[in-house]
Amino acid sequence: MMMFLRDNLDWLVFGTLGLMSFFMLWFVIERYFYLARVKVENFHHADRLNVALTTHLTVISTVGANAPYVGLLGTVLGIILVFYDMGQGGKIDVHTIMTGLALALKATAGGLLVAIPAIILYNALLRKVEVINAEWREYKDGLGVRSLSENRKSL
Repeated sequence: MMMFLRDNLDWLVFGTLGLMSFFMLWFVIERYFYLARVKVENFHHADRLNVALTTHLTVISTVGANAPYVGLLGTVLGIILVFYDMGQGGKIDVHTIMTGLALALKATAGGLLVAIPAIILYNALLRKVEVINAEWREYKDGLGVRSLSENRKSL
């Protein structure tokens, strides 16, 4: 088991983070283009509009919330490998220990590099959803002077 972890830990952690990043970016791009094209005039109920606007945002926030934990798991497993190697070798070599710990910590950094952009993009998309919901309320109240697409371009 330890040999498998030693040989594949980086692939497992960074492969998982890469897959999470791919899905996050895919849904960010999809939501961006959808939110740019949505016509609030086509929605007659606020809940239907909100469901349409927030589709896939959960995936983006889930990636942002869980990527640090995937990185942390990689770090913990890397540290376990360092201690295992120390126990098997019977000697304590500071250079080997520090190198092993540094390599283990790169998993945490990778998790943060995935999570931070995911949360930033999630918050940006959520703000766009709030603006479109406000436009819908304005449209329903009959207060819109300009067309809603002109309003959105000016934001």
